[in-house]
Amino acid sequence: MKITNKFIYFLGAAMFLSLFSCDLDEDLQEDLDLSQALEITEVDALIQGTYNAMHSPFIDQSRWWAASQHTTDETIGPTRAGDWDDNGVWRVLHDHTWNADHAFLGDTFNELLQVVFSATNVLSFQPTAAQAAEARFLRAFAVFAVADGWGQVPVREPGENLLLPPQVLTGIEAVDFVISETEAIMNDLPDAPVTAANKDAARVLLMKAYLNKGAFTSRSSPTFEASDLAQVISLADQIAANGYEVADNFYDNFAPSNGTISTENIFTYENIPGRSRGTGNNVRSRWFCTLHYNNNPSGWNGFATIADFYDKFDDADVRKSADYDGVTDRSGLKVGFLEGQQFDENGTALTDRPGNPLVFTKDIKLIETESNFEVTGVRVIKYPPDYDNGDNVDNDLVFYRYSDVLLMKAEAILRNGGSTAEAVALVNQIREKRGVADLTTIDLDGILDERGFELYWEGHRRQDLIRFGKYLDAYTQKPVSGTERLFFPIPSTALAVNPNLSQNPNY
Repeated sequence: MKITNKFIYFLGAAMFLSLFSCDLDEDLQEDLDLSQALEITEVDALIQGTYNAMHSPFIDQSRWWAASQHTTDETIGPTRAGDWDDNGVWRVLHDHTWNADHAFLGDTFNELLQVVFSATNVLSFQPTAAQAAEARFLRAFAVFAVADGWGQVPVREPGENLLLPPQVLTGIEAVDFVISETEAIMNDLPDAPVTAANKDAARVLLMKAYLNKGAFTSRSSPTFEASDLAQVISLADQIAANGYEVADNFYDNFAPSNGTISTENIFTYENIPGRSRGTGNNVRSRWFCTLHYNNNPSGWNGFATIADFYDKFDDADVRKSADYDGVTDRSGLKVGFLEGQQFDENGTALTDRPGNPLVFTKDIKLIETESNFEVTGVRVIKYPPDYDNGDNVDNDLVFYRYSDVLLMKAEAILRNGGSTAEAVALVNQIREKRGVADLTTIDLDGILDERGFELYWEGHRRQDLIRFGKYLDAYTQKPVSGTERLFFPIPSTALAVNPNLSQNPNY
């Protein structure tokens, strides 16, 4: 049988995405050209398969979220006696001692590239302009993540020979690819919904590409071009014209039914109770990973934040701690950060498994061996739990929202020598809704703090710390780290099959 390159793409999609239920045995006995493949291929199904491919790398707590959170001062995953050791995979992320064989980092790299492959595959089957724009946006979204983490992105052109290794975009090449692709498709993207590729999602991706461009050019000493910063400001203004508002209730952005009640979400991964795009939507991991076994809902008693980060919050800030209807009245659980004695909905004090008071403490170590190992660490509840829908919860995963747009614009204004008063006004739009006093002035360190207050637990922190030159700094349970930690190692399996890749320095 002669195998055409179009058939290789079709078969690759079938193997990777399991989208096709038809019997291919007869077709495989003869040549399958593009026209035949098109007859049995639904482009919308291929696009849906690309969203499916996004599920594991972006939603699972051990993939891109872990890479973006556990390597920063926002998240720590201690070993608690015999719990959560996992051969040290969480500890080495926090203290920056991972090696080239780190399983979660390798899996994340491969799964993000599966999104790139899946989106590119769509373009081989004569999509409409709107379908092509959706696929190209999802591809650019994944390319940006790979470039941010590893600095090297294998990519192919549609229809390229899959038997040959793909070309590799490095550093600024990858950012330029993201920018050119996203700008090219803007007019063909829809205005809505937020649960799929849309114009404002593309504008946010462009903002992030332009704002972080200097960090891709020189990771250890980012520079910021005035023209790039002007693009960030212009894009923010275009988004602002479309009627978003900072949510009156911060947690509405993340709650069950956030797809209908949030006033600021721009791009989300949709989860519907009883059904998900992937195989169980797993957004529940954002609260399961941190809650104690005796909380309601019962959790895995794992991850926490550190006092260095937590202590920066104003006590009046609702982002630090608040009641939330449908959660606190139902279980006693607050949202935000959990410190101190925990209670049920009747005000009864909870205990840990040995029967000691369930009092979460700010003290935390990477290896907990003392008798209080179950309660160390301030816990984090950014997504109000959904008590009604089992494992397939109703909370959509938030990628982009309007508060991030305002903060990026404020940062770009300051970096571009603009008005401090204008930057302060943007930040105060958010602070006023969060219950904290207006600022009268702000500098770049203040912007980084505000990004932490607003965007914690959402997977932005690593990129922010790198851009602000603070990613390698020491903090609780982490010493100063070397510049090699600004990139993750290329998995050995990827190096073995693609000679265009090279291992990042000092791995």
